[in-house]
Amino acid sequence: MRFIHSLTHSPGLWRLLLVRLTSQLSDGAFQAALAFSILFNPDRQTEPMTIALGFAVLLIPYSVIGPFAGALLDHWDRRRVLVWVNVLRAITIALVAFTMGSGAPESAVLVTALLVTGCSRFVASGLSASLPHVAGRDVLMEMNALFTTLGAGVLALGFVISGALRALFGSDDAGSAATLLAGASISLVSAGIAAGFVPRFLGPDTPDDAGHSASYAVAHGLGHGFRAVVNTRTVAVVLSAIGVHRFVFGINMLMILLIVKTLDLGPIRGHDVGAVTVVGAGVALGALFAAFTTPLLIHRIGRRWTIATALILAATAEALLLQLSWISICLSAVLLGLAGQTIKLCGDLAMQADISDTYRGQVFAVQDAVFNIAFVVAMVVAAMVLPVASPNAPVVVLCAVGLYVVAALGVWKSHPKDVRGADPRLHYGDEGAAIPSANPSPSVSSST
Repeated sequence: MRFIHSLTHSPGLWRLLLVRLTSQLSDGAFQAALAFSILFNPDRQTEPMTIALGFAVLLIPYSVIGPFAGALLDHWDRRRVLVWVNVLRAITIALVAFTMGSGAPESAVLVTALLVTGCSRFVASGLSASLPHVAGRDVLMEMNALFTTLGAGVLALGFVISGALRALFGSDDAGSAATLLAGASISLVSAGIAAGFVPRFLGPDTPDDAGHSASYAVAHGLGHGFRAVVNTRTVAVVLSAIGVHRFVFGINMLMILLIVKTLDLGPIRGHDVGAVTVVGAGVALGALFAAFTTPLLIHRIGRRWTIATALILAATAEALLLQLSWISICLSAVLLGLAGQTIKLCGDLAMQADISDTYRGQVFAVQDAVFNIAFVVAMVVAAMVLPVASPNAPVVVLCAVGLYVVAALGVWKSHPKDVRGADPRLHYGDEGAAIPSANPSPSVSSST
């Protein structure tokens, strides 16, 4: 009943949800258009290491500066950040389209695209940090599940939109450039919706480094973010679990890309986007299941057991890849999507419930760095060890299974016991210790 009450009595919640959905729709359209343009473009040929380095170019630069830039989410009005970064993202997507249409090499396209990726991650961190301002602490888990489920749906819809535009405009450089522009227009819609919030409605309530300049806040952002993570054990443990999952996921992604290009797997064979789409749909389906199962698990068995169980499930899913077939790949994709999304939802809850609002944006930026760096390192490692002619490597898969098992044991040993949802009577200070909250529920001032 509290969940339904929050949905119907917090006007800012629906506006934030619309910003999230349009932002992820823009992301989905852009990511799909970029992937199709480089991986499956007759004008371009892509090797495994080129794919891995392409992801490195897209993700590493922001991952390095993100923990610093995250300080701006705790220093500036988050509403203003969501508006202007969405506008900047639209401009940079248009720049990527121009670069692609001009026939520039992959390196130039990817360097331009990293600006879009940085904007997208900055917006995502701002949205996550803002959620506790429009939802009560006692329903944060359910709201995260709702936002994530609907967000995954529109992300997939963005892929569909780009796929349809690709069929309309063509798969060459010119057609790819036209397809990319869809993401720019949707990003402008997201900016317009975010502009409807009143100033400071999304926080921060107490800006970090108040009275200092933005450059001062950025210079100290890395230290503040990491210190908040280290001093909050629930957050440190779940971020470690997220890092392990993303590392294995990076290996799996490159392996699947190589598999669909080289092996005949029956119903999902195909050296184009078809097979990749099937596997991606499996991951999305698993993530959808997680939206329903994770809140139930957290309230019944607590966060520690939920995260550890998800890691064991991921190990089981990974073991299925020892025997490659279209059934084992699709089943593994569903289970890995379920496990990964469960861990991610637990991480979001920990950062929203256990971290002070003054540092929350910086901690979400630290999560992005862990998320992306683990993924890119894994892809580079996989590109060096996976054979192109026969990309199924049992030793690599077994190592991934072992990583999941070790991570599960680490969570079980290190995570505080009996931590379930977010207690609406408490908030957490800099050292991760619970202290009474003077205002457990968000103010329900309306957005314009």
